[in-house]
Amino acid sequence: MIRRTLIVLAILILPIFLGISHAQQKNLERGQSLLLAAYTDPINQIAVSVHLTRKLNDSFFITAEFIPPAGYHLYSKDLPRSGMNGQGRPTLLELPPNSRMQSTGVLAESVSSAMVGHQPDGPAVYPDGPVTLTLPIKLPPVSGWVEDQISVTYMACSESVCKVPTVGKLITVSIPGAFSLMP
Repeated sequence: MIRRTLIVLAILILPIFLGISHAQQKNLERGQSLLLAAYTDPINQIAVSVHLTRKLNDSFFITAEFIPPAGYHLYSKDLPRSGMNGQGRPTLLELPPNSRMQSTGVLAESVSSAMVGHQPDGPAVYPDGPVTLTLPIKLPPVSGWVEDQISVTYMACSESVCKVPTVGKLITVSIPGAFSLMP
């Protein structure tokens, strides 16, 4: 009886001790999304959540939702990395060069950006509020779950003040290998 209890406890506690979450043990079914990471940046108060989505046709996407504080906007994904005339930083979701995932398409945005004011040399921004970026990806050709990283860049401004930009922040995520999700 004691041995059986110890085995059951080991099965329940071992995944926690090894840092394996219940989400990692779950199969990602067609049409579902899985939360990979979520945080609120303590410096600029931007909330970021990252999901892995499996479409019905077995294509996969990484999405990142960026939620700035009320009254703040984010900059277009198409803005140059150093901003435009020193203003802004692009909102980006990227795979670092050493990523086990591979990008299979272009980064898409949930809302369109527009030029600030009527200046032809002004930076393009999204309307105040949240922005979701979506990147089509190919999962690594392995079985089981693996650690990988994504990179995010963002900067939020109001009409009168800008928050400190976050550039190339690496977020470690656990993702399923492609062979783990085969029918």
